[in-house]
Amino acid sequence: MKGLALGLSLSVLALLDGRVVYAEDTQQQLQLPQLDRGETIEKIGLPAVLEKLTGWTKFGKGKVYMLALKKGQHVRITFSSKSPYTYMAIFDLSSNDDESFFGTDEDGNTADVTVNEDTTWLIKPYYSRVTRRRGLGAPYEILIDPNPPAAQQPPADQRKDQGPMLFPPRSKQGQ
Repeated sequence: MKGLALGLSLSVLALLDGRVVYAEDTQQQLQLPQLDRGETIEKIGLPAVLEKLTGWTKFGKGKVYMLALKKGQHVRITFSSKSPYTYMAIFDLSSNDDESFFGTDEDGNTADVTVNEDTTWLIKPYYSRVTRRRGLGAPYEILIDPNPPAAQQPPADQRKDQGPMLFPPRSKQGQ
């Protein structure tokens, strides 16, 4: 009887231990990058049409946006600000990488991405603290376009007929 009770208690302990480990793994998977004091997270969904988010990067009172995306969705996010010291970084929370995969300081003002798997992005506008500037913040605008226009490409039959052209083709009138 004691052996049965011991075996049962060990199996329950093993099951509970597995659940604790699973809970810790789930928390690590959606671990947020470090936020500045006073920043708040606002969850947003992918809009059906172009959405404009406006705000102020005032030190300690900024908004950080969390955007959930599904596999295969194409999205274009454009950032603009009147201040040359205001930037935006986009973090992929499903990745183990602590670094942002897009930043306006290095990659330009527009992120045009097709998502390969279900993921959640953290969009963080921020005001650079290392450069000389005036004030504690600046206004910004973020445009989220869920249906960006596709790049115009000529039809396949025109592309294969066209080779590299150094000179325009001669007209048949002059011959």
